[in-house]
Amino acid sequence: MKINLSGHHVDVTDVVKQHVQEKFSKIESHFPTLIALDIIISKEHSEFQVEIRTNYEGSRISSSGSDTVMYPAITSAARKLDAALKHRKGQLKADLHSKPVVTTPEIAHEKVQEMNLT
Repeated sequence: MKINLSGHHVDVTDVVKQHVQEKFSKIESHFPTLIALDIIISKEHSEFQVEIRTNYEGSRISSSGSDTVMYPAITSAARKLDAALKHRKGQLKADLHSKPVVTTPEIAHEKVQEMNLT
């Protein structure tokens, strides 16, 4: 999985890159079809904001987290992204296992009940 990390009013150091890689390694193993993550870390009014965007199985998924310290903001956004991806995966599995719709009208059922089949 490719991680595109950028900073707005924040220096993205090797330590920050390593922390991001560690946080998203779990997501990478749980969702192997995930190709890339776009992560933007910004600082406005002494608060760090982390925005994550990705495409998963045909839908755009995004999450964000904010905190006064950068690392908890990254963790918060990672948890929200994991929850959103699990939700989307559940939707896809539910579509696969949907029950067939009954196509026979109720009238046909009543006719069979009226018939003497003994």
